[in-house]
Amino acid sequence: MSSSSSLPSVEIDGVRLKLSQPHEAVGEWIGQREILHQLLACWIVVDDQDLPLTPRLVGTPGIGKTALGMAAARERRQPLFIYQCTSDTRPEDLLVTPVLAESGKIAYHASPLVTALLTGGVCILDEGNRMNEKSWASLAPLLDHRRYVESIVAGITMSAHRDFRCCVTMNQDESTYEVPDYILSRLQPTLQVGFPNRQDELSILQYHLPFAEAEMLALTVEFLQQAHELKLDFSPRDGINLLRYAIKRLAQNPAHPLARDDAWLEALERCLGPEALDLEALADRKRRTLGGDSVPLGLGDFFFDPDDELHPDRDEEDDE
Repeated sequence: MSSSSSLPSVEIDGVRLKLSQPHEAVGEWIGQREILHQLLACWIVVDDQDLPLTPRLVGTPGIGKTALGMAAARERRQPLFIYQCTSDTRPEDLLVTPVLAESGKIAYHASPLVTALLTGGVCILDEGNRMNEKSWASLAPLLDHRRYVESIVAGITMSAHRDFRCCVTMNQDESTYEVPDYILSRLQPTLQVGFPNRQDELSILQYHLPFAEAEMLALTVEFLQQAHELKLDFSPRDGINLLRYAIKRLAQNPAHPLARDDAWLEALERCLGPEALDLEALADRKRRTLGGDSVPLGLGDFFFDPDDELHPDRDEEDDE
């Protein structure tokens, strides 16, 4: 593991910055080539006056948004940097952080984002809708035609390398903070990452779990495909996790092994919750929670049973 003293550094306006190490990307992007081509198109520059776009990659957690960004960086043969956004991310965390060195002096460390913009790499801002507005505001000039950031901590302005590229992943769930409109207008276009088809999903599971038996893979793919059809948010990552647990349970006691179906069902319940055992019922509850096709309730419905003599509709029946 590299120590901070061995990290490369650059000097900007008399301030020396220690750079972050690039992420060693592994894995493959399987299927859905069109969404990969769309992301790569965002990063093309067609003229000296043109600028790359910074798209949003939107989709269910675990569907592969980060893997998509990693695959695009590999296609472009550029170093990859990933910054994990959180609810307590501060502007200095995003840009330059002061660190007390062994000598007692202050050393300045560039974040993965700043390292990418200075060296011409690709940065994935992961789970961007977890981040507060103050942190997003520090990136506003980077995400438009100005293409620079200012570090208040280090007192320097840093312009983006021409080869710098960026994308932001966002989960379709309750975010900690609402991303302000002036930032969303800079994060365009929005690329929707959908669920894989049956063959692609099987290939994804086989890639990550080459030791899984065909029967277990088939059970998992069938479950995931049914969930996708019912518009439930179970992802390939969920399938990988439940398969890993089921396989470990089968290997735990070779002398008295669990039946495969029992191990798989146990893994399903433990990883995804007991409601996952009945997808139809789960989908029905979700539809009713979101409104579904139900008729809006009147005020009387909240106070009276339909058969109660005081229910407003009873008067009409009595008149008849």
